[in-house]
Amino acid sequence: MSFKRKAGDAGLDSAKKPKVNASITSFFGQPKAEPKTNSPATSLKADATPTSSTADRAEPTPIKFDKDAWLAKLTPEQKQLLALEISSMDESWLAVLKDELVTKEFLDLKKFLKSEVESGKKVFPPSSDVYSWSRHTPLHKVKAVILGQDPYHNVNQAHGLCFSVRPPTVAPPSLKNMYIALKKDYPDFKAPPRNGGLLTPWADRGVLLLNTCLTVRAHEANSHANRGWERLTQKVIDTIVAKRTKGVVFLAWGSPAQKRCAKITGTKHLVLKSVHPSPLSAHKGFMDCGHFRKANEWLEERYGADGVIDWNLDVEPEEAGV
Repeated sequence: MSFKRKAGDAGLDSAKKPKVNASITSFFGQPKAEPKTNSPATSLKADATPTSSTADRAEPTPIKFDKDAWLAKLTPEQKQLLALEISSMDESWLAVLKDELVTKEFLDLKKFLKSEVESGKKVFPPSSDVYSWSRHTPLHKVKAVILGQDPYHNVNQAHGLCFSVRPPTVAPPSLKNMYIALKKDYPDFKAPPRNGGLLTPWADRGVLLLNTCLTVRAHEANSHANRGWERLTQKVIDTIVAKRTKGVVFLAWGSPAQKRCAKITGTKHLVLKSVHPSPLSAHKGFMDCGHFRKANEWLEERYGADGVIDWNLDVEPEEAGV
């Protein structure tokens, strides 16, 4: 396939990052909004019959949501705890996750995060980036899902998209292995400039880059695991399965990601499974899994030539002010 990029596909995440010593107001307050852009062996679970009618290929309509009416039903405490979700989660996702957000489990998670910040702990990613995945890839634009686990826990790494890092941080080892696999699928693949790892172009083109856990304490891997994020992100996956009925490709690398996709059966969606791209396991089958090409072949059968994903990443961050 050609990697020729369409106009408007090069948007990048340009949200302003909080100061290093961010306060509780910074973490729970309103972040600057990002502009939206609309743009060992592998096992398969494929749809049986490709959809080809013009109606089926039409762009889905965003879910209607009366945000003001929902807000009017919240208690003052709920509004305070959910300030970040209210101000920064894309409304296409807020519309389908709103009931989950007011559960005791999720509110307890927000209380825990509040206590982390109030006690002086630094939390990654910056508050403005926790839900950047939702703004870059609205629900009605999702064509593929790549699943990660814990956010990166060092400075200038995590920004709300799994596997992605902000410049000038160089691509971590797992992402470099993804580039190698991509080069095998598409010899003309172009990685980010200067050995970078910014994946916002993928997110803007319909690839949801979702971590299982959305926050982490600085320099402490998995420190926010099993606190409630997993329930919310599983809801995200289940919602995609239920709402994106024309079909979505799930790239599930490693056992944790595959467990997240265990309930995806039937003929609507495609699940591509392989070992994780980590240097510890990539040599066991990931490098030759062919997932990037297989995803596009399936999407082209479903949606036509316009449905394939441009995997190229040769976009200068400066073009979008990052």
